[in-house]
Amino acid sequence: MSVKGNYVGEEAVNEMKRFVMAALGVTFLVGVSVGCGGQKGTSSIVIDGSSTVFPVTQRVAEEFEKVDDSVNVSVAYSGTGGGFKKFYGGSTQISNASRPIKDKEAEKCQENGIEYIELPVAYDGIAVVVSKENTWCDYLTTEELKTVFQAGSAVKSWKEVRDGFPDVALDLYAPGRDSGTFDYFTKKINGKEGSGRDENVTASENDDILVRGVSGNKGGLGYFGYA
Repeated sequence: MSVKGNYVGEEAVNEMKRFVMAALGVTFLVGVSVGCGGQKGTSSIVIDGSSTVFPVTQRVAEEFEKVDDSVNVSVAYSGTGGGFKKFYGGSTQISNASRPIKDKEAEKCQENGIEYIELPVAYDGIAVVVSKENTWCDYLTTEELKTVFQAGSAVKSWKEVRDGFPDVALDLYAPGRDSGTFDYFTKKINGKEGSGRDENVTASENDDILVRGVSGNKGGLGYFGYA
């Protein structure tokens, strides 16, 4: 399980107090709504970061624009790490994250004079998935996952994962290195955050690419946020 949240510029909170009162009856994820206020006096709000939090934030943005259509809200996903780079660089007001902010990222915010608050949104499970055409695997141990996804792994066939598995090529799909899901998975499974396999892996911050990749390959194996 990993925590998902928003990092919001401090001025945005005061700007949005009136909206929070109006939004209580609109969505149960009102914690996200607090994060939808841009810098005071602006008419646009730019949000980026985690692809896992993206669908939630996008929905909240739609609800917010129903309340105040004079503000243009744009929501994108470049991964948690990619979002933090834009946040401490001053190009976004809200940063979606699927892990806590790192010390070096917080230091960058301080260096650039960016104050923020952290708003936990939800806890999300990471799903490890295979294709529907896969008839031989209904579970994998953490050690088997490590064997496949650890840095330097040369495992290319399912038969190398466990005795009794068929000689079917492994098609691996995983979040990119800017993803908080990647950080969490590598820390918990591989034992070191950021230490993951690069060879023969399709990596993307776009969860839909991973889903389509696994579902379209009999030997597909991947992981991403459960939702």
